[in-house]
Amino acid sequence: MKIVSVVGARPNFVKISPLLAEMRRHPDVCSLLVNTGQHYDANMADQFFQELQIPQADVSLEVGSGSHAYQTAEVMRRLEPVLDRLRPDALVVVGDVNSTLAATVTAVKLRIPVAHVEAGLRSFDRAMPEEINRLLTDAISDYLFVTEEGARQNLLREGVADDKIFFVGNVMIDSLERYRSSWEHSRIRAQLGLPESAYGVVTLHRPSNVDDPIVLGDLLKALSEVARQLPVVFPCHPRTRTRIAQLNGSVSGLELRSDRADTPGLCCVDPLGYLDFMALVASARIVFTDSGGLQEEAAVLGVPCLTLRENTERPVTVTHGTNRVVGTSPARIVQEAIRVLQTPAPSPSRPPLWDGNASERIVAILRDRLRRVPGLTGDGQRNHT
Repeated sequence: MKIVSVVGARPNFVKISPLLAEMRRHPDVCSLLVNTGQHYDANMADQFFQELQIPQADVSLEVGSGSHAYQTAEVMRRLEPVLDRLRPDALVVVGDVNSTLAATVTAVKLRIPVAHVEAGLRSFDRAMPEEINRLLTDAISDYLFVTEEGARQNLLREGVADDKIFFVGNVMIDSLERYRSSWEHSRIRAQLGLPESAYGVVTLHRPSNVDDPIVLGDLLKALSEVARQLPVVFPCHPRTRTRIAQLNGSVSGLELRSDRADTPGLCCVDPLGYLDFMALVASARIVFTDSGGLQEEAAVLGVPCLTLRENTERPVTVTHGTNRVVGTSPARIVQEAIRVLQTPAPSPSRPPLWDGNASERIVAILRDRLRRVPGLTGDGQRNHT
């Protein structure tokens, strides 16, 4: 059986790595990879491919950056002839980026079954581009693999048939565990001069947080206030760094530096590879983020996480993990951070099935279901006549 997987952005790489490794274990699966190139520079793509042992893509679409409409349209335009030529028995998409939606629409119109990994997550905020991608992808996918029971309930409320939904766990945690021995040997803390469990980590990249100079300025002021008590390391997304530079010193009380982070203060560093970043998070005292994936990783690692948004599409990280959704009010961010720093660190508590084996479950289900498809011959090739 021929399965094509599509990736495009940095979060996709973490999710697809264990899936591809599991597919390679089965001789009856011909696994092919398409990289749309939504994230294309070395820090955002190449390093992740190397560290996560992702094979070189069989097809690179080289779409690059651009507006949501441009990226979606270009992926569809460039992917259609590829899928028409390959004619896979299934297409696997992960996450909620533009490449996810574009690949799904393209495959469905070619009558190729689509499996969506990380389906059913909802923020209930349609101002988020990712929410639109999630809703549309789930509406037309054939196999929906969910990470938590709440996601399953979301899909059922939207009218998705129960027999299309599979509760399998979280492939992000598969990668976390698969590469634990590697990231545990990272020397990033020593390079930055950071003591264990005595620093914070920040990630910011969502347009709602970084495109509005007032919101971004307020967030940076709040983080700078917290950073007076302990070092706070800020691996800075290129988009975010550009926005910070545009503030041009207009935010009073903001102190940013880019040298060693061994004393209290807010320290911007270049984007980190997966292994260094996981090592940094695992030993942190507190995490601030607007990223969905980091909420999940922090929950499993037992690191207190403050989500700098008004909502989360991953509520299990709140009910079963260490996450707290605090919004973007500077006063509340500082208040919640102080509360965390004055409270003993919690013990890790894993959500159900976040055990590092989600990829095995997903591939087993796909192999079982695809065997039942009429026209799939013994040599793994579909008779399309």
